[in-house]
Amino acid sequence: MPKEKFVYNKHTLRFEKVHISLKARLIKVFGFISAVVVASVLFLSFAFSYFPSPKEKMLLREIDQMSEKYEHLNKQIALMDKVLNNIQDRDANVHRMMFGMDPIDKNQWEGGTGGHDKFAGLTRLGNSYEILASTEDKVQKLERQLVMQSKSLDTIMNLAVKKENLYSALPIITPISADKYRQRLSSLSGFGYRLHPILKVRRMHTGVDFPAPRGTSIQVTGDGRIAKIESHSSGYGKNVIVDHGYGYQTMYAHMESINVSVGQKVKRGQKIGTVGETGRATAPHVHYEVLVRGQRVNPIQFCLEGISSTEYKELVEMSQNANISYD
Repeated sequence: MPKEKFVYNKHTLRFEKVHISLKARLIKVFGFISAVVVASVLFLSFAFSYFPSPKEKMLLREIDQMSEKYEHLNKQIALMDKVLNNIQDRDANVHRMMFGMDPIDKNQWEGGTGGHDKFAGLTRLGNSYEILASTEDKVQKLERQLVMQSKSLDTIMNLAVKKENLYSALPIITPISADKYRQRLSSLSGFGYRLHPILKVRRMHTGVDFPAPRGTSIQVTGDGRIAKIESHSSGYGKNVIVDHGYGYQTMYAHMESINVSVGQKVKRGQKIGTVGETGRATAPHVHYEVLVRGQRVNPIQFCLEGISSTEYKELVEMSQNANISYD
């Protein structure tokens, strides 16, 4: 039975029973429920703020771990960027110093891809958008630079192979070993105008005469292919012409014997014949010529390998003597 409520009426001087309407009762009940709900919400907010649930604790731990991982990832990206830029600087030096080529353009290296927003799909991630977009941009830049650097290294490799082949083809040794002509160095006849031994007139001597005993081995001065072999009773007598490629040719004349055939590939230092006195020659020697794109040049400037700087200086000095040539 509900508890009845009475109030004192001053006018009638009597206690009268209070009648509460249904509406008032409902309002009172609603107010009580609202107060309970508000109090509960406040309590739960306070509790969740200071006392997270097990699931929230797990999520918070994951966020902390992801933050650490993200920071570590950013450090790795920064390190990779630094290393890649160092490689690019060294790449540029190789291009400039060794191959005389322009390196990768700095604007192209540092430039972005441009165009519309590349990360529009990340905007739905809200607050994480800026972080993820920044990281993604760094990664894409590294990917693009890696592709550029890879192509540049391919170019360097191809150039290096060509340079290696060119170096192997250059006629940079003497046609007979230094120990064979060293004793006769003073008798060497160089490139330029010399007194012809038979005609007794000054004529252009288009090569260098290396005197050596008959039968001394003659070596090819650079990698190449035997382009021509000739044998005459006068002139250069038995002689061999080698095509080294890249516009270089060499000729070896007055040979006694020839050990190669036309079309044969030869390597620097390989024996191609022996010293003789064939053709119009007055003593055993090898008449050696170097042609660059069809023009005869002084062979001494190519005789660089296998001798010391002092020996090279002596060789140059002896070749400049205006003596009589051997052919």
